[in-house]
Amino acid sequence: MSTSQTVEQLAAIAERIHATFARKDAAREKAFALSRQVVREAAATIKTVHRGDLEQARAGLARTGALVQEMLQAVADTPDLRFGGFVGDAEKEYAEAAITLAAVAGDPLPTPEELKIEQAPWLNGLAEAGGEFRRHVLDLIRQDQPERAEAFLELMDDIYHCILGFDYPNAISLGLRGRADALRGMIERTRGDLTNALRQARLERRLARLSEQ
Repeated sequence: MSTSQTVEQLAAIAERIHATFARKDAAREKAFALSRQVVREAAATIKTVHRGDLEQARAGLARTGALVQEMLQAVADTPDLRFGGFVGDAEKEYAEAAITLAAVAGDPLPTPEELKIEQAPWLNGLAEAGGEFRRHVLDLIRQDQPERAEAFLELMDDIYHCILGFDYPNAISLGLRGRADALRGMIERTRGDLTNALRQARLERRLARLSEQ
């Protein structure tokens, strides 16, 4: 092969690679913009759950789910992007919102298959939902519902022990161990807060009985 033929071949190869990279770059830009919308919608949904407006939260979750599917469709033909960081992060935020809403509403937890997302982001979303349950426990304490708050503390503990069973490298679990450690600290702080609230509630009941006597 002559030098001129080699140059022509190199140009043809480079042109094909340029076309592939351009397609991937367009897919990445679209998916990245959608992932940011997913994160915003998921955060807004969780805030709505904590405000107690579950119907509005369900509507927000539906919008979030639609954005997630649009994002996944954008990278469907580029698996190196599909399993990249920002896509998994958006799936995690969606899972966190869906799990938080289901638990507070008393509904069954949505599965990864029902949400149409990968399993590792779902598990990480489950871990972060445990942090949202701490906030819910504190809200219930302020609403003078310590017994109901106790049920959510037990749920946090169950989630923690479930996550501990997934002892896999970060390349597979996507940082699940670190989130489990963070959840453990939240559980301990929440247990202390709830213990104080329950003691206060018992003390107030005793004082009320003494007052009646």
